[in-house]
Amino acid sequence: MANSTMASNSTQDYVDFMKSFQISDIEAELEGSLAGGFNAYTECCGRHALGNKANKAALVHENAEGKVSTFTFAQMHELSGKMANLLKSQGVKAGDRVAAMLPRNPELLALILATWRLGAVYQPLFTAFGYEAIEYRLSQAKTVLVVTDEENRAKFEPVKNLPKMMMLGSEAAAKQWGDLHYASSLEGQSSECPAQILDADQPFLQMFTSGTVGKSKGVAVPLRALPGFYIYMRYAVGLNEDDKFWNMADPGWAYGLYYAITAPLLLGCTTHFNEANFTAENTLEFLKRHKITNLASAPTAYRMLKSSGELEGKSDELFLRVASSAGEPLNTEVVNWVTENLGCRVMDHYGQTETGMTCCCHHTLTHKTPVGSMGLPMPGYTLAILDAEYKEVEKGQAGQLAIDMEASPTFFFAGYTWQEKKPYQGKYYLTGDMVVQHEDGTYWFDGRDDDIISTAGYRVGPTDVENTVLEHPAVAESAAVGKPDELRGYIIKAFVVLRDGYEASDQLVKDIQGLVRERMSAHAYPREIEFVDALPKTPSGKIQRFMLRKQAEDEAKS
Repeated sequence: MANSTMASNSTQDYVDFMKSFQISDIEAELEGSLAGGFNAYTECCGRHALGNKANKAALVHENAEGKVSTFTFAQMHELSGKMANLLKSQGVKAGDRVAAMLPRNPELLALILATWRLGAVYQPLFTAFGYEAIEYRLSQAKTVLVVTDEENRAKFEPVKNLPKMMMLGSEAAAKQWGDLHYASSLEGQSSECPAQILDADQPFLQMFTSGTVGKSKGVAVPLRALPGFYIYMRYAVGLNEDDKFWNMADPGWAYGLYYAITAPLLLGCTTHFNEANFTAENTLEFLKRHKITNLASAPTAYRMLKSSGELEGKSDELFLRVASSAGEPLNTEVVNWVTENLGCRVMDHYGQTETGMTCCCHHTLTHKTPVGSMGLPMPGYTLAILDAEYKEVEKGQAGQLAIDMEASPTFFFAGYTWQEKKPYQGKYYLTGDMVVQHEDGTYWFDGRDDDIISTAGYRVGPTDVENTVLEHPAVAESAAVGKPDELRGYIIKAFVVLRDGYEASDQLVKDIQGLVRERMSAHAYPREIEFVDALPKTPSGKIQRFMLRKQAEDEAKS
C-alpha cells in the first residue's frame, strides 16, 4: 500500500488540514472506490498479502493460557481463502448473513475475512448473549450460517429455527450436536478464491445497537463506511506503520469490530487479540510482553485499571505512545491517572454503532483538547446542535447532536435495517445525545436526550454529576438519574459503587454531596445517594440508566 500518509508520527494542524481535506485523498489509499465499489477482504487483507506487506504480521494472538501465535497477511490470505471455499460449499453467497460466537481467536478473524471475500455480510454475536438475544438477532437477519465453539454451543440449544451450525473443537462434539465440523471440513479446501466487488452501498457488516435505550435495532454497515474507518484510525487513533496496536474492545460490538479488526487491517497494520478474561494484572503483562505502543479501550477498562492499583507507577515499564477511549466520557481523574501511570495522553472519542466515530480529540491533528471534551468533528463530518424545534443553537447552549448529512461525505448510515426507528429530521441525522459546544469550538457530552434531568427549573446532564462523584476516592462507579419529586419536579439521585476497602455510611453520603456542591452547584448535587454492588449495564459495558430511572420512579410512587 502506498501509505505515504502513515510515514511518521508527525502531526498537522486541524484547521489547516480541514481546509484541504477531500475524501478522494482517502479513496486513493484504497484499491476500490465509492464509485466503483469495494471488497472489504481485499481492502483489509488481500492487497497487503499480494503486495509488500505479505510477511508483515496481521494478527498477534495470545490465548487464555498465554501461548502467542502470529499470523502474517499472507497466512491470513491463505486461511481465509480456504474458509471462503468452505462457506461457499455450504451455500453462502453474496449478501448472506454469516454469524459467529467465538472468542478472540485467529479463526474468528479468518471467518470475517472469508465472509467478506464472498461478498457476504458478517454478523457478530457477543459471547455473553443469552438465547433470547441470539434468537432475536438470527431471526431478524435471516442468518444462513453460525460458527461457534464447544464452549459456546449450548447457548444455542433453546434457540428456535437455528440456521446451519459449524463448530470449532472436537469432531465428536460437533457430531453430538449435529453440526458441521470446522477442521475436518476445511481439509482439502483450496486457498484460491476470488474477492467479489460490491457496490459501495452494499453491506459488509450486520450490527445491532447495544440496547442502551430500548430494544436493539439493526444496523447494516455499507462498504462506503471504509473511508471513514480509515480516517478515524489514521487521524484520531493516530495509528502509524510501526505501531503495535491493541484495542481491548470485544469484536462482538461495534468499537471492537470496526476498530480492533476492520480499521487497523485496512491501514495494513498489526492488531492484537488477547483471549484471556480481563484483569488488571493480565492487562499490564500483555502491554509489557507485546510492547504495545497504541492502546484503545472503553472508559470502564481505564477505571478498573485505576481502581485495581496494579498499574500504579508502571509507566517506565511500558512502551505506550498514545491511548484512546470511546463509549462514555472520561473524567479528569482517570485522564490524569493514565498520563501519570501509563505514560501517555488518553484522548476521548465519540461515535455510535450507526455512524462510526464522528467527534474526536485527534492524536494526529492538533487542536484544543481540554479534558472531558469530545473534541472536534472528524474529517468528513459536519456536526450541528439542535433545539427541540430542530433549529441550530448558539455556542454555549445545550441541544441534540446531529450530523448534517448533506455536508458529511464520510457519513454512511442509511437507516435501521428493518426501519425500527426514523432517526432523521430533514438533512439531519439525530444522534439522541445532548451536547454543548464551547467557545473554543470543542464539543462536550451532556447525556442522552432522555437522560437529561430537569430539577427546579435547571437542566442537568448526568455525566457531569457522575464525573464529579467519581472524583471522591471511595467511588469506583457512579450513575445519576432523575427521581420524581413534588417540589422540584425531579431530584438527582446517584447510584454509587464503592471501591474495595470503603463502607457505606451517612458521613460518606454527606462527603460526596459536598464534593458535588463544591465542584458543580447547589442545584446539581445528588439529594439521594444509594450504594449498590453493581450498576446495570449492556453486554458491551454501557450503563443502562433507563433501568435506574425506572427504579427511582417506582420508589417515588411508593
